[in-house]
Amino acid sequence: MTETEYQHPLMVAYWKQLDTRFKPVEEVFEDVMAEALAVLSREDIYHYLDAARVLGKLGRGVEPMLAFLEEWPSVVKALGEEAVLSEVMAFVMRMQKSPNGKAITPFLETIAPVARRLHSREQMRDYMDIALDLMNRTTGSIHGHHTTFPSPGLPAFFAQAPFLLAQLALTGVRNWVDYGIRNYRNHPERQEEYFALQSADSRAVLQRERHGVLFADVERKLDLYLRGLWRQAEQLVPYSTAFDELRKPIPYYDKLGMRVPDVFDAANGIDGIDRYRAVLAHMVGHRRWTTAIVADNYSPLQRMAVEFFEDCRIETLLCREYPGLRAIFLALHPHPVEAACDSKTTSCLRHRLAMLSRALLDPEHGYRNPDILDFVARFHALLAQGAASTREIADLALAFSARTRLQSDQFANVWFDDTVVDYRDDNRHMWLYIEDSDDEDFFEDPDKKQKKEAEVQSLPPRHYPEWDYNSQTYRPDWVSLYEHLHPKGSAADIDRLLAKHDALAKRLKRILDLLRPQDKVRIRYQEEGSELDLDIAIRSLIDFKGGATPDPRINMSHRTSGRNIAVSLVLDLSESLNEKVAGGEQTILELSQEAVSLLAWAIEHLGDPFAIAGFHSNTRHDVRYMHIKGYGEPFGDEVKARLAAMAAGYSTRMGAAMRHAAHYLQARPADKKLMLILTDGEPADVDVQDERLLIEDARRAVRELDEKGIFTYCINLDPKADEYVSDIFGPRYTVVDNIARLPEKLPELFMALTK
Repeated sequence: MTETEYQHPLMVAYWKQLDTRFKPVEEVFEDVMAEALAVLSREDIYHYLDAARVLGKLGRGVEPMLAFLEEWPSVVKALGEEAVLSEVMAFVMRMQKSPNGKAITPFLETIAPVARRLHSREQMRDYMDIALDLMNRTTGSIHGHHTTFPSPGLPAFFAQAPFLLAQLALTGVRNWVDYGIRNYRNHPERQEEYFALQSADSRAVLQRERHGVLFADVERKLDLYLRGLWRQAEQLVPYSTAFDELRKPIPYYDKLGMRVPDVFDAANGIDGIDRYRAVLAHMVGHRRWTTAIVADNYSPLQRMAVEFFEDCRIETLLCREYPGLRAIFLALHPHPVEAACDSKTTSCLRHRLAMLSRALLDPEHGYRNPDILDFVARFHALLAQGAASTREIADLALAFSARTRLQSDQFANVWFDDTVVDYRDDNRHMWLYIEDSDDEDFFEDPDKKQKKEAEVQSLPPRHYPEWDYNSQTYRPDWVSLYEHLHPKGSAADIDRLLAKHDALAKRLKRILDLLRPQDKVRIRYQEEGSELDLDIAIRSLIDFKGGATPDPRINMSHRTSGRNIAVSLVLDLSESLNEKVAGGEQTILELSQEAVSLLAWAIEHLGDPFAIAGFHSNTRHDVRYMHIKGYGEPFGDEVKARLAAMAAGYSTRMGAAMRHAAHYLQARPADKKLMLILTDGEPADVDVQDERLLIEDARRAVRELDEKGIFTYCINLDPKADEYVSDIFGPRYTVVDNIARLPEKLPELFMALTK
């Protein structure tokens, strides 16, 4: 690639920095940069390209670089902050220096869907820790010999990671990985089967670890809960419960968002999503009513007492607003037994505060301790005067701490049973520390405040899954599809083609006139319409004269009855269309051009909304989808000019093109949605050796479209199509053996499908 091929000097500089001669990267570079420039800052772009350059020099071919260039902007969007690039590259280099270099590509290929499930930098680090543990414990240990064998299960683990994280929290993933390491460490074949989810015990352990409500599955519901019930819009960030065994993390919130566990099991009759709601409600209460106070003059024991009292104040105010929360809070709040803690040998401060907290919320607490009863009464008397304040509640907490202080409160042996209220946050927002009060906002990196690059000219890639029939799972974000507006030629060329088939067009027109809907349906009560509805207009005039509010819907319009069809015509523009028809001078592409022009003319005559697009592919990294006609465009000179410029090249990755066409067709308001696929061969691509793989993926795509209410039909020009086309489309196909008759057959077939 030469510098003159780029118009923008920044693109020249970016390509120089990448420093590669890989042809597949050259072909998609501008497109991946379009997405990167829309997401990353200028400094991040520098690090992004530098990391890609390093990956290209590893000696692993083009795949690691391509995967990284395509996936990394999605990782940054998913994590919602500057992503963990340095940690990711450090992990890649550890694999490169070990015998596990072949696992780099599957790691990078799935990093974007993994990031979308994990949501946070912390969880991404935990995920890499799990993978690192798997790599270290299964590398070079086969049959007890110290060798340089790579980990058999590591590439399979990366390939299955998006599916695993859709089923399990990181705790479950770690347990599932531990089981596989313990049992198959010295059995490479069985280890690979286990981590590829192909063995019975692998699926059984997966099922065993599935429990609770995953944050990723209820994130949207919780966001709507915050917005609808509490009128709060806040970023929700999960943290993993799989790590920090000695000290479990606690919910909290800061300027970056509300931090919650990645999974919640049901507890005491409260299901996982209600536990999430309790956590969020508690934090919302603090955001509304808690005022930070200086912590330096309080001892740790006093701060603990203040936090318990403030938590109870917040929950009391929440229950005033939504009384139904009380049942959830009480079900999740521990109920300590009064005499359970021996204050002679154990610090009972937490036990005493947990009893007080329960008593403040539960009128039926059953405690008899006079100090607790006294402060419960004082607490409710204070709140009866209003919401009180954090300062007033802190004074009450200090009074309780002073009256109930015991010498044993200083003991190292602390009573913890039934004292943890796990839906409450860690109260870091309550305290100000004078020695840490420097204004850090003055030291922000100025580069973060710079504007993004200028608007890019092309659309960023869309990533689609691909079905792997061997493992019976989807490969998430496997295909990168780039959509463009098809270049133009001369519209007069299409007019000449239509004139060439003038006799056929006249015959088709007679059939089309019979199919074209004639009945009109009147639509009344329209504020705007094609004519005045006299009955409604007179009634509105009477209302106006009588002093009533007149109905403004005094117009009516008409629509055609009996036909409501939207059509998507998807054209295979692979290299094989350049072959000449047997016994003729025309190429298959030229005949297809004539047939599509006639079909477009016919559909336009019927009045059905339709779109035309072509596609071809050059590996999974570069599927091109070219818009020829949009649903809202008339079949005029603009569309004819694009049809005239149709050209063929590369391969046929059909499943991705069908999924993308369905993305637009599904949005059409039509009773029947028809997708016609015109192709001359079976799905194939240069990076796929298994002939069945893309056939099975296209078959799966047809099933997905059926579930969306889209009817697919294939017109195949391959004489050998009977060997595979029914596997994809079932009985919904036609093989046109005599390609020379395609301009006649295609419109007739469409009319037969839609009559």
